[in-house]
Amino acid sequence: MEFATNDADHPVLAGNAENIDFSFLPTSLAAQCRSLIESYHELHGYACLPDILWKARLGPFIETNREFRQLLRKASTTRSAKKSHEGFVRIATTLLSLEILSSSFAGWSAIYPDAGSTARAILGRNARGSHMPLMEFYLYPPKYISSAAIATLAPPLVRSSGEAALYRASKPELSGEKQALHYINAIAH
Repeated sequence: MEFATNDADHPVLAGNAENIDFSFLPTSLAAQCRSLIESYHELHGYACLPDILWKARLGPFIETNREFRQLLRKASTTRSAKKSHEGFVRIATTLLSLEILSSSFAGWSAIYPDAGSTARAILGRNARGSHMPLMEFYLYPPKYISSAAIATLAPPLVRSSGEAALYRASKPELSGEKQALHYINAIAH
């Protein structure tokens, strides 16, 4: 995967990494990412979420962005477990949404090309390479691809007639072409 190298002219990145506005992220994608993250941690516990973020080497990016820093500070110092979980989930939701858009997973960047371009620019500027740690963690468990995760992150059922063609053109990155073709046939009918 390639990232944009000249991001200075990108409107979201015109300032610095501290003030990135994540409002370009599609609401439906963020909601689905949040649902996936919450369902995973309801089963496995929320205590591991901060470790997941730091072991994925996302700490420097989180600490650089003002919004993330505020969420991190509140999540780390509150006495309420619910408020703590909420902060870490919001950070993980935003980062997972960025990764999905920038990787063209399930055709999201074909449906939202401007958001995909912005996500690639942000990750290219702030990440170390094309590594997608949260996608790898939540979507690609060690021995199999999680069908529940893929179903959770499928684009919305209400779509325009041209979206299936956009999806085919995006060359989605599932584990193989057979799965991608099976998926597009499922959503086209």
